[in-house]
Amino acid sequence: MTIVMDWHDWLALFGQYLLLSMLSISGAITTVPDMHRYLVAQHGWLTEAQFSSSVAIAQAAPGPNVLFVALMGWNVGLNAGGGIGAGPRAWGLGLLGLAVTMVGIMLPSTTLTYVATRWGHRNRTRREVRAFKQGMAPVVVGLLIATGWVLASGNHGGGAPAWHLWLLTGVAAFIVWRTRIHLLWLLGAGALLGALGFV
Repeated sequence: MTIVMDWHDWLALFGQYLLLSMLSISGAITTVPDMHRYLVAQHGWLTEAQFSSSVAIAQAAPGPNVLFVALMGWNVGLNAGGGIGAGPRAWGLGLLGLAVTMVGIMLPSTTLTYVATRWGHRNRTRREVRAFKQGMAPVVVGLLIATGWVLASGNHGGGAPAWHLWLLTGVAAFIVWRTRIHLLWLLGAGALLGALGFV
């Protein structure tokens, strides 16, 4: 996939990730639906497969879950440079995309978290602080559900719902909820089912 990006597109991408950083309550993964809207639906800078793969690979890899943002930026840069086989220019644009998205997503939220955590710790017994913490729980759950919805609905073609994917999601959610099985076993089972062609 090859796309054309000017300096104002890179600036808009940076600005979008600055805004998303302030919405990334409980982690950057909660902003996936809006990233999908911006990168795939609105601008077409990433394909559905690139978008889903960026999230899946980063979530399976060890390290912080924000790595999917770096992969998305890398893929946008590669697409702007003509693809991975286009040589050093594409790799340079991939690194630019990686830097733009990572600095954009990390800078505001990191600064706000540092300041708010210090203030919240000093005022942790105040009623407003406790109420804010309790009120944020449903917001985080809703954002995580929206993320799952976007990722699940982007992984099958055609108009018919992929009932087996929804069934697998329900079974995995039930196992996480009712047992103490480690999540790596579920990831391994999902990888095996994918390798065998069931999902």
